[in-house]
Amino acid sequence: TTFVVSDYGEYLDGVKNIHEVLQESMEIELQNLQNGSVSPQEYLEITEVTGSQVTAQISEFVTSKPSEEWSDSYINYMDAMKKFNSYIVETKVLANMIENGSTSEEMEETLQKIETLKNESIQLIKISDESRP
Repeated sequence: TTFVVSDYGEYLDGVKNIHEVLQESMEIELQNLQNGSVSPQEYLEITEVTGSQVTAQISEFVTSKPSEEWSDSYINYMDAMKKFNSYIVETKVLANMIENGSTSEEMEETLQKIETLKNESIQLIKISDESRP
């Protein structure tokens, strides 16, 4: 199946808006997980929904076949979404660590990975924006 896009900039802006909402939501829920207002189990349920939304967005990117002038921007944004998906997966690891009573020292490495993936995703979004025609 091919996802037909006629206005590549508008489509990318729409995806970006959805991504921003998902990012903000995940950050809030991650904070809630860390401060105990959301249980690890509830958090894992939230990540399943968000992860599937991100995967759907990535699938649309793969099938949208942007014009050559838009391809760099699209590829970089798709890579940003993949990093965001990795970020979500790593937060699931943290939720499992919290549920299993891991020490804060053990969780620190995972928290660093989470932060790195978040920053890499943000960086790829900037590169995508800079490579727009």
